[in-house]
Amino acid sequence: MPAVTKPKPLAADDPRTAWPLYTINEAAKYLGVPYSTLRSWVRPDVGSPLVHSFPKEGHFASIPFAGFAEAFVLAAAKRAGLRPARIREGVKAVRAQWGDLDYALASKRLYIDGAEILMRYAPADDPREPGDLTVARTRQTQMTQTVRNQLELITYGGDDFAAAIQLPIFKKTKVIVDPGEAFGQPFVERTGTRVRDVLALFWADEDPREIAYDFDLEDEEVFDLIRAQTKPAAD
Repeated sequence: MPAVTKPKPLAADDPRTAWPLYTINEAAKYLGVPYSTLRSWVRPDVGSPLVHSFPKEGHFASIPFAGFAEAFVLAAAKRAGLRPARIREGVKAVRAQWGDLDYALASKRLYIDGAEILMRYAPADDPREPGDLTVARTRQTQMTQTVRNQLELITYGGDDFAAAIQLPIFKKTKVIVDPGEAFGQPFVERTGTRVRDVLALFWADEDPREIAYDFDLEDEEVFDLIRAQTKPAAD
């Protein structure tokens, strides 16, 4: 059985944890999951939350970037086919094995395959490779060649915690969430344009092609942003 090497915790003043940046509704749209699903992760009726958040204050944002990263991991687990009960078991195991470490799900040590949440208990010899992985729920070793990493869209910092995320709901446009850019709001990497600014003009009945011209975007990029944020979230 592998020895557990616990990651160092994130500081309280780290921009990834210090400020609430997203409402549940906003985060659900960015993640492409139903509002009810994300709410059950953030504020479950029974059991402990799977996603960290600040106390609710009206309709203001409550989820910090690190909590958003946790939700991204859970959304990846859902996309990979994990059932809700198996996700909750895996999260419980991760937290139990790393003690009281906050935001454990935002760590680079965590991976997803088609049936389980996997952990890497110590840094890999080659930082480009995940190393041997272990099923969090049972602690059985599973070799990396049998695992598809569903979390390759996360950019990790030097401390092995998520630092930026590319959102997969945008199919033709590279949209990034980074707590150090655009106040944590999703933006088009190529131009720095915030997604919410494009949508604000669209909802004000501006022509998408005019919006593209104003923000130096391609027409298809604007249509991609609109489609991703106006269609119903995935079941």
